[in-house]
Amino acid sequence: METQDRFPAPSQPPKAVLFMCGMNSIRSPMAEAIARSILPAGTYIMSAGVRAGQRNSFVDAVLDEIGLDLGRRQPQTLEQLEDDFFDLIITLSPEAHHTALELTRSQAVEVIYWPTFDPTVITGTREQIVDAYRGVRDTLYGLIDSRLARRNGIAAQSA
Repeated sequence: METQDRFPAPSQPPKAVLFMCGMNSIRSPMAEAIARSILPAGTYIMSAGVRAGQRNSFVDAVLDEIGLDLGRRQPQTLEQLEDDFFDLIITLSPEAHHTALELTRSQAVEVIYWPTFDPTVITGTREQIVDAYRGVRDTLYGLIDSRLARRNGIAAQSA
């Protein structure tokens, strides 16, 4: 199965994107930071989790390696979002995908599932763990670049 079949692109360029995962501590905030670095400044980009989570220092470390950071941002749940209008929701975990589909049943919101590895299952040395987080970062960067930016004629703004 080709990547394009497994990780669909939205049908049109998004104006407001929400990235969702389980606790908004690893995958979705990483995707939010990457998307902010690639997509046009006018694109509204947020992330949230189904449940409350804690900020993850490995995320900070691997984003710093590519010149990105989360700033003072802390994990947030869907209920904590100030704005709930999105034309695209990208879910990164099964739990988030199920929740997004339930929440948008009666709305005209495109929901796309990009199954993304959970690096917290990796054990071993610090370097092995950091490599797992790098893998998630690089996967998300590639998907956002190819599925949201390049497909819609936007060249990546950072490496």
